[in-house]
Amino acid sequence: MAALLNLPHRGRFVLLCLLWVALWKVGAGQMRYSVPEEIEKGSFVGSVAKDLGLEPLALAERGARIVSRGRTHLFALNPRNGSLVTAGRIDREELCAQSARCLVSFNILLEDKLSIYSVEVEIKDINDNAPRFGVEEVELKISETTTPGFRIPLKSAHDADVGENTLQKYEINSNDHFSLDVRSGVDGNKYPELVLGRALDREEEAVHYLVLKALDGGDPIRSGTSRIRVTVLDVNDNAPVFTQPEYRVSVPENTPVGTRILTVTATDADEGYNAQVTYFLEKNPEETSEVFELKSSSGEITITKSLDYEDAKFHEIDIEAQDGPGLLTRMKVTVTVLDVNDNVPEFYMTSATSSVPEDSPPGTIIALFNVHDRDSGQNAFITCSLPENLPFKLERSVDNYHRLVTTRVLDREQFSSYNITVTAKDGGSPSLSTNAYILLQVTDINDNPPTFPHTSYSAYIPENNPRGASIFSVMARDPDSNNNAHVTYSLAEDTLQSAPLSAYVSINSDTGVLYALRSFDYEQFCELQLWVTAQDGGNPPLSTNVSVSIFVLDQNDNTPEILYPALPTDGSTGVELAPRSAEPGYLVTKVVAVDRDSGQNAWLSYRLLKASEPGLFLVGLHTGEVRTARALLDRDALKQSLVVAVQDHGQPPLSATVTFTVAVADSIPDILTDLGSLKPSVDPDDSGLTLYLVVAVAAVSCVFLAFVIVLLALRLRRWHMSHLLQASGSGLAGVPASQFVGVDGVRAFLQTYSHEVSLTADSRGSHVIFPQPNYADTLISQESCEKKDFLSEPQFLPEDKQETFSQQAPPNTDWRFSQAQRPGTSGSQNGDETGTWPNNQFDTEMLQAMILASASEAADGSSTLGGGAGTMGLSARYGPQFTLQHVPDYRQNVYIPGSNATLTNAAGKRDGKAPAGGNGNKKKSGKKEKK
Repeated sequence: MAALLNLPHRGRFVLLCLLWVALWKVGAGQMRYSVPEEIEKGSFVGSVAKDLGLEPLALAERGARIVSRGRTHLFALNPRNGSLVTAGRIDREELCAQSARCLVSFNILLEDKLSIYSVEVEIKDINDNAPRFGVEEVELKISETTTPGFRIPLKSAHDADVGENTLQKYEINSNDHFSLDVRSGVDGNKYPELVLGRALDREEEAVHYLVLKALDGGDPIRSGTSRIRVTVLDVNDNAPVFTQPEYRVSVPENTPVGTRILTVTATDADEGYNAQVTYFLEKNPEETSEVFELKSSSGEITITKSLDYEDAKFHEIDIEAQDGPGLLTRMKVTVTVLDVNDNVPEFYMTSATSSVPEDSPPGTIIALFNVHDRDSGQNAFITCSLPENLPFKLERSVDNYHRLVTTRVLDREQFSSYNITVTAKDGGSPSLSTNAYILLQVTDINDNPPTFPHTSYSAYIPENNPRGASIFSVMARDPDSNNNAHVTYSLAEDTLQSAPLSAYVSINSDTGVLYALRSFDYEQFCELQLWVTAQDGGNPPLSTNVSVSIFVLDQNDNTPEILYPALPTDGSTGVELAPRSAEPGYLVTKVVAVDRDSGQNAWLSYRLLKASEPGLFLVGLHTGEVRTARALLDRDALKQSLVVAVQDHGQPPLSATVTFTVAVADSIPDILTDLGSLKPSVDPDDSGLTLYLVVAVAAVSCVFLAFVIVLLALRLRRWHMSHLLQASGSGLAGVPASQFVGVDGVRAFLQTYSHEVSLTADSRGSHVIFPQPNYADTLISQESCEKKDFLSEPQFLPEDKQETFSQQAPPNTDWRFSQAQRPGTSGSQNGDETGTWPNNQFDTEMLQAMILASASEAADGSSTLGGGAGTMGLSARYGPQFTLQHVPDYRQNVYIPGSNATLTNAAGKRDGKAPAGGNGNKKKSGKKEKK
């Protein structure tokens, strides 16, 4: 401060301004408001935005919010007008109790700049609480000898408000004996006192009633009251006296608890407090004190515990009467308990059975029981009964024992169990009863056979059904139980079309489902009659039969069968005649067809599917009649090919076609002339297949021609080589004649071969057999014969799989036949140690063919083979021991591999006959013969 004084005048002024601005900012950060308590939510408290110098909407933009320390928000900011409003009901007494000022402090935070402003709101008190006394009524006792001026402090009232709204004064109603005095304490509170103003007289007025009233200073004024009862006490000089020396009362045992049964009365000659009598029960070790209760003020005796005649028939109670100062008198009360019918009869089951067979005879004992009632007299007289319409009765015995027996034979199928209710009723008024329940199960015996719901059944199944298909299900019910009700099903033995029925139908023995064991054909049989037997599992078993008719439903599985016109056996079409002079509608023929199906599946309709000349003929839709649609003209062809379709009406429909030719001519010779030229009509659908066959034959022919050209070239080369050898003259003249095979014999052998081309629609089934080349013009020596020819070389056939033949090895020169040996068929082997028959099939067949050719030449007498008769020129190769007598005639069973042709002798071929069983034709054989 001294430094401030030392500053110049201008400096001090500037410093004071700065200090004033700082203090103003500090003061501007504090906002104070006041609001009365108990105002509505949302009430206006103050304009925060205005006090902060902001626009109303600026608070929300700057993120203003209330920050309080752990207290429920009592106030809230209204973002629309920037005002502070109440957030709920405010109770000043709850917040501040009796404080003189009630201040609520909190802060407002502006989040944009983190500015904190302090707000203090004072809660103003309103007069919303009235003064209240701790007790509503106060009882005071004053002796009639009390002197006036006696002060009695009274209970103070309390007011939760403060200031002028709190308690201000007390008042008492006007009274001749009492007045009110109010004293103020050091704490400022006011304490009322009752002052006795005049002496009391009990005989004049024993009780005085006063009303103390407390008032506050609010507007409007609120008040609270308390009642004061002043009792004038008398001097005690007399003891209480009962009106009777002994009390007796009778009470039914069913009297409810809390019922007043008696009131004892004792009087006192004194007055007031001295005459106030109080009653007490004298304590005793018995239970009587627990059964009854005595009201000390009124002398009323009430029941606190239920009475029971069966436990105690009477009770004795000792009662004391005492006045206020303590004088007392004793007296006895006797309570007699009267019996009432309050006990129901009780059952004691001695013996009982839980089950009985249904074939038990009448009189069978089910149960034995006893009934007892704790009451006495007529209340203990008991009668027992059963419901009506039950096959049981009760038989009474000694000491209230009863027997429950059957009255007739039971039937388990009607009632499998009985819940028997036995009712015991006493003779009281009103009477009481109780029920005993006996559950009796009726055990089953096999006395009922299985039964079907219907006397017969009908089932339907379409024909062509799959094997094992379910046809129908039957079910029989047996009213018995357990194993006696287990039903098994079987079929009665029978036959159908000489076959057992079990071959057609089977039944599941457990479920009764019928199954078809084969596919049914309506055309064979349309109905199947069988009997199903249902048998239970009882002992002995019982059974029932039921008839089941299975009807086979027709299906459209048969195409129409055309009876007329019948097709010729040679594959040609039938011929019908029609004169050229026929008029339109002329009946040419009638197509007759039948269908093995039935119903709609057998309804046939006819239509003209194809005609060589459309519009010339028409077919009746339902009659099948072929008629001319117009008159025949000269330009109409002689042969008219018709294709008629016959179709049924099944779903889907099936159809058949018939092709026949109508010959149009006026005279018989014209018909006979052209009949030879009638050929079966060609189906356009076969044209494609014919084309494929022609192409295949042409391809095979080309391959065969190429093969023949190559083969001829090879053979010409060999022939040329052989001529060169002959020209050299190196030893050919010295060769024995037995070393060569005859040319005629070889030609006869070769002529037995013919090539065969077999073509089918499936190219995989085609095969080609090539012949061995003709060596008729070549002299075959032993050396050349030992060389391999083309048949022993691998050949490639026109099939998917190429088959390769193994090369034939040259024969062993030491091979010999024993005298007893005979050569077997192709592929057979001999077990001789001197040699083996050729085991190669193709080589063996070649040998057999050569033997056949030579034998044929020898038989004709033209054989040029050397080596003598019967050797066939083979001795040089196979040895001199091999003779014809050891070789059988193979002309009838020699065959060519891959062909069904059989070789015949040369004489037959010279006659121009085709080989037996061969596939060649006569023209081909003729051409060979000419060649």
